[in-house]
Amino acid sequence: MAAPSPDPRGVAACLSHAAAETTNIGGRLSHAERLRLAVEILSAYARARRALRRAPIGDAVADLRSRSQSAPRFAGSTPATLDEARRLGRAVTRLLALLPGDTRCLARSLVLTRLLARRGIPAKLVIGARAGPEFLAHAWVEHAGDPVLVPGDESFGRLVEL
Repeated sequence: MAAPSPDPRGVAACLSHAAAETTNIGGRLSHAERLRLAVEILSAYARARRALRRAPIGDAVADLRSRSQSAPRFAGSTPATLDEARRLGRAVTRLLALLPGDTRCLARSLVLTRLLARRGIPAKLVIGARAGPEFLAHAWVEHAGDPVLVPGDESFGRLVEL
């Protein structure tokens, strides 16, 4: 059964809300900037899916970071870089939630890792797992040790940081 295509009005409303709070360090985005951000998120999602099909996750993450075309914009970690990372994380989460297919934690984390790398914001993709009562894995992104995407509860042990 084919997945339904997202409602264009829903995508536009989501982008308007999610991208409106994503700033260029302090200001609201224009309509054109919102659209560019949406295209960037969707492009990063397509790249992430392709990269995971072709290589192990460590190589996929390195590939997503290495294709970043922007020079580092931020030197180190500041409250502004963490705010920017979290705003981008919310935009990624909201937009990917509208797409058919698997857009859970790993996909969101890979997309956000790509967006942050393009902006020169250092981040780690963390994969954790919980063994009981049933096995469960979770992925999230951290900037300077602070979670950017929801890290799960304390029952998740860290397996790997990429």
